[in-house]
Amino acid sequence: GKLGSTDINVMIRFALIALAVLPFLPNRDFGPYDAFNLQQLWFVVILVTGLSFAGYVANRLFGESHGTVVTAVIGGAYSSTAVTASLAQRLRGEDSNRRTLSAGIALASAVMYVRVLLLTFILARFAFVPLAMILTPAALVAAVIGLLQLRRSGAAKTDKSVETRNPVRLLPAFFFALTVAAMSLAARWAEAEFGTSGIAYLVLIMGSFDVDAAIITLGALPPETILSNLAGFVLAMTVLANMLFKAGVAGFTAGWKNGRSAVAALVASSIVLAIAGLVSFVALDIHF
Repeated sequence: GKLGSTDINVMIRFALIALAVLPFLPNRDFGPYDAFNLQQLWFVVILVTGLSFAGYVANRLFGESHGTVVTAVIGGAYSSTAVTASLAQRLRGEDSNRRTLSAGIALASAVMYVRVLLLTFILARFAFVPLAMILTPAALVAAVIGLLQLRRSGAAKTDKSVETRNPVRLLPAFFFALTVAAMSLAARWAEAEFGTSGIAYLVLIMGSFDVDAAIITLGALPPETILSNLAGFVLAMTVLANMLFKAGVAGFTAGWKNGRSAVAALVASSIVLAIAGLVSFVALDIHF
């Protein structure tokens, strides 16, 4: 009885992505440098889209009655950037619950860190431990700041929920698959032409635009193509770029006066992430 037309469309689209495409794709390597395996490529699209679908379902089940913080945390599982933009828009015009909105932004980013680690564990496990060593302190900072802001706000469960987007869209899914395929080909070419350093620079640059695609690209490379410490460091730096981008979105959208708490939380987590990355870079003697 709670399902609307949008919910039905989301369910149908995910069913198409998960069930109607995969069985018809070949499970073999082909193309330049044997860079493409369509079945494996589409499987990771299903995985990433599935996380988004799960977050959407949880939001529909619990979000409307539990307010900003819960929906922000759930939304962070599939797009902390979208949550940041949505809450920052509300920060610009609201005075009563700014601490709650800032808490939602910080906690959504904390969940984003967990999501990145989960995807890395599933798809590029060799980079998981080095990445976790760098991301964990920053995730804890974001979570602690968010919880402190929430405690000071005294927000009720019935606080207005966050508007979240439809996470399962067919054209973006196909575009994501093409992006990952292009990155896979570019990574194989970079490895052949420039070695490990070529892969590292490529993933760092392209991963700054899409962390998921960077994780998938690393996971699809042949074993021992890139050292685990270097892979973890590169992925951490792509997350840092995303955090700084969200801080810019929050500051620009909400304005400094209304958004300074949210921006401060994101910047604090980014600083800890940068320091942890620098310590890892020096201590592990990472070379590009």
